[in-house]
Amino acid sequence: MTEPRIAPGTLRQLGPINWAFCRLASRTLGLPDMHIFSTLGRTGGLFRGWLYYSARLMPFGTLSRRDTEMVILRTAHLRDSAYEMDHHIRLGRRAGIDAAMVERIVAGPDAGWSARDTAILRAVDELVTDRDITDLTWRTITEHLSERQQIGLVMLVGQYDSLATTLGTLRVQRDR
Repeated sequence: MTEPRIAPGTLRQLGPINWAFCRLASRTLGLPDMHIFSTLGRTGGLFRGWLYYSARLMPFGTLSRRDTEMVILRTAHLRDSAYEMDHHIRLGRRAGIDAAMVERIVAGPDAGWSARDTAILRAVDELVTDRDITDLTWRTITEHLSERQQIGLVMLVGQYDSLATTLGTLRVQRDR
């Protein structure tokens, strides 16, 4: 396993606010440490701003929790982000995504989904691989999502694509 480029922070490195948040989040999930938070928490106020922005996309975004977790899991799979997959498989269970559905999400938009789910997954694939959505896929998305949801979808994929880059580049270790 590759060593992290920046180790998770201590109380001194995180500061009392970020450290307290990291401890609470870890305890809530039954983990000794959530490396994503104790690493990114080293940025001080930037971490708190990122948390606010992230929470506005998930869990308080424009898409349903099920759709949100489906989008995140597909993005994590395409980006080969084991850290994101670990956490969102668990969070996805709470949103009704079982192991069989995770397998279908990994298989992609052609794995026997409804027209709506196919459109969402295809949009994720295009955004992650091509950094755009084709006009055909966009027309299909507009049949199923409101304008707010369309924007939220694009922002959600961008957020988790960026997070996968951050986690991978910093070599943030998976939480076991």
